[in-house]
Amino acid sequence: MYLKIKGPQRVEGEVVISGAKNAASKMMVASLLTDEPVILHNFPKIDEIEIVRELVEKVGANVEVRDHTLVLSTPTILTEEVVGLSRANRISVLALPALLHRKGRAVLPVLGGDKIGPRPVNYHLDALRAMGVRIQEEGSAFVAEAPFGLCGTHVNLPYPSVGATENILLAGVLAKGRTVIENAALEPEILDLIMMLQNMGAIIELGTGRTISIDGVERLHGGSHEILPDRMEAASYACMALATGGRIFCRHARQADMLTFLNAVRRIGADYEVMGDGIVFFRKGPMRGIDLETDTHPGFMTDWQQPFTLVLTQCEGTSVVHETVYEDRFGYTKALNQLGARITVFDKCLGELPCRFRSRRHPHSAIIQGATPLKAVGKPLEIFDIRAGITLVIAALCAEGSSQLNGLEHLDRGYENLLGKLKGLGIEVERS
Repeated sequence: MYLKIKGPQRVEGEVVISGAKNAASKMMVASLLTDEPVILHNFPKIDEIEIVRELVEKVGANVEVRDHTLVLSTPTILTEEVVGLSRANRISVLALPALLHRKGRAVLPVLGGDKIGPRPVNYHLDALRAMGVRIQEEGSAFVAEAPFGLCGTHVNLPYPSVGATENILLAGVLAKGRTVIENAALEPEILDLIMMLQNMGAIIELGTGRTISIDGVERLHGGSHEILPDRMEAASYACMALATGGRIFCRHARQADMLTFLNAVRRIGADYEVMGDGIVFFRKGPMRGIDLETDTHPGFMTDWQQPFTLVLTQCEGTSVVHETVYEDRFGYTKALNQLGARITVFDKCLGELPCRFRSRRHPHSAIIQGATPLKAVGKPLEIFDIRAGITLVIAALCAEGSSQLNGLEHLDRGYENLLGKLKGLGIEVERS
């Protein structure tokens, strides 16, 4: 599947932001912790959810879709083996706690890295071992056993990993005693997951710094929760407005979830206005380059980096981007350079934040020279991950001529009704 976009196009209009992908998928897995129904409102209709749906249905969940409401019920766990799925996904590791709590055993596939670098699960497994779980790697699967249940523990994460924090949360809510997570991730999606678990009967407190404390309960009941808006989708359409010189109102976008992004918007000389039910983004005049570093929340989000880097190609002067979350997330810049951008990637730390990748030779910094006009090339551009994909969509809207983007399955994983929303903004686009 591919998109054809003819540019340049100045984008104006309104787009409704869907529920957050990175919250919805985790909540589906969390529903396995109870035998009662769980209702999730504002649910995004994206392919990522279909991948997770296959996982939860395999272990026994009944899933009912009612427009943007999802009803999940898992009265019985039918199997503790989550293997043989049609599409591998790293979220399967989050099924470990529910299977261990309800069956005492879990078998999950060992998954490798993806196009933005490896995402090791050693933090997850180390924490679960500290809670009394026996875990062995047998061939291409992890076999985990906790016949006597899980016990609370104290975990100090070496890095505020989102996935590890989520896994420990799901393990701690039904563990015996108290579980404390030091140096926990505190992304809005994690706080949303905590609120969902509270609605199901969990006891979870936020302490000073990056501390989360969980008092285990005997059981969780069903519950209802409305998923927060997707801050990644909101930032993507914001970047579309800024890069093309347009104006887009992102309905349901929340200021509290995007503070660092909003500051970066004003630092480059663009602007935004918080409205009653969303945020409008627009350009006021020429934009200027800045230095930017990604970080865990509340820092500048790594998923904002790719589309914002494209915006920086349209800013006057030099910009520097230092990626401190993933070690190999600048692969998309090759395609931008083909279109006329001037981006040079370095394996050195070009920033001030402490960086795990210092002196490890990973290509994790970039210098962008702007502003550069973009021009379509005479061959298709390949999409290899979700955020790189939306970046190429925005680049095609800026570029003179017709661009073909291959690999739409990646965009379908993370953006609900992308074609419909693009056309709703008046964009001339063709999908085949």
